[in-house]
Amino acid sequence: MTDLKLIALDSEDLQIISAHVQDAVLRVAEMGFARADRRFALLMNRFDWEKTGGRRQKGVRKRAALHFEHVLSVAFVGFDPNAPEGVLELLAITFTPTEAPAGVIELSFAGGGTVRLTVECVEARLSDLGAAWAAAAKPEHRLD
Repeated sequence: MTDLKLIALDSEDLQIISAHVQDAVLRVAEMGFARADRRFALLMNRFDWEKTGGRRQKGVRKRAALHFEHVLSVAFVGFDPNAPEGVLELLAITFTPTEAPAGVIELSFAGGGTVRLTVECVEARLSDLGAAWAAAAKPEHRLD
């Protein structure tokens, strides 16, 4: 399998990364803000939607890293960032501009949790780390 490596430099690019990490799962302990480097990073087990076969196939998960540059501040809402064993399911990543090119990148999690990154500009990188395994189940979303 080919490892995915993507970079986002604007909100359209970020939408592509968001699609690739939809339904990724991660532990709270696997994300953090390096204030001195102005970088927010997280490790995740992303569901590889491109490798999903038919409706009955469960698909695969891949270990991946995602990091954001030029981060000025981080806010956690709806979950305890000090609960290292907490597990989150990433639903989407969005960007809302404030004073261009600055804005807020929001990582939205199932159950209402959110991480808000105030950034000088959009710069995000997603990289698969090589490990891949059969998923226990294929993520499903109710449309109501």
